[in-house]
Parts: sequence; C-alpha cells; structure tokens
Amino acid sequence: MSNSTESNSLKWYEGISSYQWTVLLIASLGWVFDVFEGQIFVASMRDAMPSLLGAKPDDASVISWNNIAFGFFLFGGAVGGVLFGVISDKIGRSKTMILTILFYSLFTCASAFAQAPWQMVVLRFLVAMGVGGEWAVAAAMVAEVMPTRSRPVMSSIFHASSVFGTLLAAATVALLIGNEAINAKLAANGWEGWRIGFAIGVLPALLTLWIRWKLHEPESWQRVKDRAQEDPTQQLGRLSELFAPENLRATIVGVSLATVGLVTFWGIHIYGKNALLRRAEADAMKVEGITVPGPDADEAALLAYKEDRTAALETHKSEIKRAEMTSMIFNTIGGGLGLLLFGWISDRLGRRGAFVFYHLAAFAAVLVLFQYLIPSEASPTTLALFLPVFGFFTLGMHAGYAVYFPELYPTRMRGTGSGFCFNVGRLGTGIAFVCFGFLITIAPEVQALLLAPLYLLGAVIVLFGRETRGAELPE
Repeated sequence: MSNSTESNSLKWYEGISSYQWTVLLIASLGWVFDVFEGQIFVASMRDAMPSLLGAKPDDASVISWNNIAFGFFLFGGAVGGVLFGVISDKIGRSKTMILTILFYSLFTCASAFAQAPWQMVVLRFLVAMGVGGEWAVAAAMVAEVMPTRSRPVMSSIFHASSVFGTLLAAATVALLIGNEAINAKLAANGWEGWRIGFAIGVLPALLTLWIRWKLHEPESWQRVKDRAQEDPTQQLGRLSELFAPENLRATIVGVSLATVGLVTFWGIHIYGKNALLRRAEADAMKVEGITVPGPDADEAALLAYKEDRTAALETHKSEIKRAEMTSMIFNTIGGGLGLLLFGWISDRLGRRGAFVFYHLAAFAAVLVLFQYLIPSEASPTTLALFLPVFGFFTLGMHAGYAVYFPELYPTRMRGTGSGFCFNVGRLGTGIAFVCFGFLITIAPEVQALLLAPLYLLGAVIVLFGRETRGAELPE
C-alpha cells in the first residue's frame, strides 16, 4: 500500500497486485463513462439545442442556451463534487462511486426525452452532480491503493482514460448524425440521432454491479474510520477543516488551479473541434459559389448572404459534422497523451514544475490555433497535425488534479478536499458561461483568445502550492 516501505529499484508497474489493477480499471471505466455523459452534449450541441429551439446551429439563441447549459452543468458538478466527496469520506469510496454512476447514467438517459431548452439545462445540472462526484471518489481511491512510486503514473492513467469517453461521444454522434444513411433512416422513423446518443448514457449503470462485487474500501480509510470512532477530533469529511490553517493554502491553490483549468477547458479546449469545422464550412461556401459581401454591402445583400450561407451549410451538414468530430478526435488524442504523461513529467519537474510547463505551452498553443491557423484557413493537414499539440497542453494539465489534490489532504478528508478543489472550480466557470449565455454572444474563437491569459495566471498560482513529489500520502 502507499504507506509501506518500498524499494527504489522497482519500476512504477512492478509489484502491483491484481486487485490494484482492478481498482484502476474500474475507476477508469467510471471516469470514461463520466466524461462520455458530459461530452455527448458537447458533440451534439449543434444539433440538440437547435432541435429544441427550432433554430439554426449558429443562431444567437442556440449559442446563448448552449452557454447556459454549460454553466448549469458546471454548477451541478460543483454541488455534486462537494456533496459526494464528503459522503465518500463518511460512508466509503466504493459505495459512493455506485451512487455517482447511477446518478449520471439515469439523468443522461432522461435527457433523450427533453422537449424544451430549460429541461435540457436542468438535466445537465443533475447529470453533472454525478459526474463531479465520481471523479472525486475515484481519484481518492486510486491514490489510496497505489504505492508511492506508482501513484503519479497510475493517477495520470486514471485521468487519461477520460479521452475514451470523449472519443466514444464523438464516434457516437458521428455515426448517428454525421452518417447520411443512418441519419436519414432515423429521421424516416421519427427519431433524432442526438436523442439516441443521450439514451445510450444509461449503459454505465451496469458498471455498478461490478463495483459492488469487486471493490472493498481502502485499508487507509478503514483505519481512519476506526480512529474517528475513538477520537472526536478525527471525524471524517468535515468541510470546515479545509479552511483550517494547516489546510487553507492547499485549498486556495487547489480551487484556483481547478478554476483556471475548467474555465479554459470549457472555454478553449473543447473548441479545438472548430478547427476542421470552420475549414469545412469555408469549403462548403466555395462549392456553392458563395462569397462574403464587402464592407460597403447594403442590408439586402447581407440578408441574402446570410440566407445563402445557411442553405449551403445545411446542404453540406454531414460533411461539416464529420469534420467537427474529426477535429474533436485529433484534439482528444493529443489531450490523452498530455494526460498520460503528466505523472511522468511531474516526477521529473516536480508537481509545480509540470503545471507551469503545461500552462505556458497551452497559452502559446491557443494563440497559434485561434489567432493564426483558423483565421488564415490553414490546410486540413496542417490543422490535423497541430490539433494533437493543442490538445496535449490545453487538456494534459488536468491529470495533475488527480495526481496533486489527493496528496494535499489526509485520508479522513481526502475525498472532501479533492472533490472541493476540483469541483468548486466549476462555480467560477459556471458563472462565466451563464454570463456568456445571458449577456454576450461572441464567436467561440474570440472567446478562446479572451480567456487565454488565464493559463499565465495558472502558472503563477501553482508556485504558491506545496511541492509533494515523492512524499507519502498524509494519513
């Protein structure tokens, strides 16, 4: 276990028991489906919300409602992450993991039956409660059952598994919406592809049967539970302790880091999917012979252009959707590599050094993609080559939360602390997106450039944190 004396000669994967591998696998599968439930909306938001509103994908009302849905998803993640993090410290990791997976599975399925934008928004909030809670529980459990030498790499593998959830969401939507034959067959039978994508979200509920059968509570948690029964000062899962003098710095740094990471994920990283999409839209315009009016064009010419553009994009809807999903896949593959390698990099640069490296490189990548490559209509090949680099740095730092946050808190409040840091970060993000939804409507690429300096802020914030490389988990 993580508190045992270990030989420095062992590699991270040596001496790992079959049960420890099982914990990693189950935690990772829970996180895969967790991310699928979140990303299925991202992948289909240009179809789901227009369907509910009876509008076109680029209409202001669609952009506004999608931003509001993002905001409420983030609020739900904050509530669920804190709530289930506390519950996991009180009743145990495996029991709480079952609750969170049932929560996000059933409410994602219910989203398939939404009939109005506000219903989708409410359901996104409820889905996110389970999503936020599952991460906090699984991250704590993986950290607690792994030896110190293996913990950063194992935690990175756990968090990197998220890319399979994103890829699964992209593949599902590409199949159900981007495939003309399947899309036409579904439409002929009165089905909308995006609704089936959400209905599939009920399947992860089956994972809870395996969790109930295979997992038991970590020994370190059992010890602190027994200790709490004898010592009232050692109670489990008390939120107030996050703000005690010995924990306050960790909590402030953790929440601040997560806020930067989550704002930039939802406001920047996910719009890597627009790279090939915008190129496909430009190609559709050329095929249809549509040119952008000059600066002196009158109102009638602008109106005619808007109508012609809408018709062209509708004609080439399937190609554009495939381009969007292809961008999402390239972006996600790069992000997966960034997540996977965070643990290895943090063992060499330290936890703080790795965060600084990722944040600075992400800032540069955003400028290259959104200020140069997309506006200059770079070739699809150039975009496809750069998207994995963009994804590597803009997403890869998130593995650091699974590595770093559990190392900051003792066992009796590890779920509470990890869940609080990661998910309260969603509050600031949610407020930002609700404001975008209600107050302003700007193109995603412009939004990404406005938010990019947050990466520089993140590189500074982490310098105030405690370095935990090579340290045993506090118990």
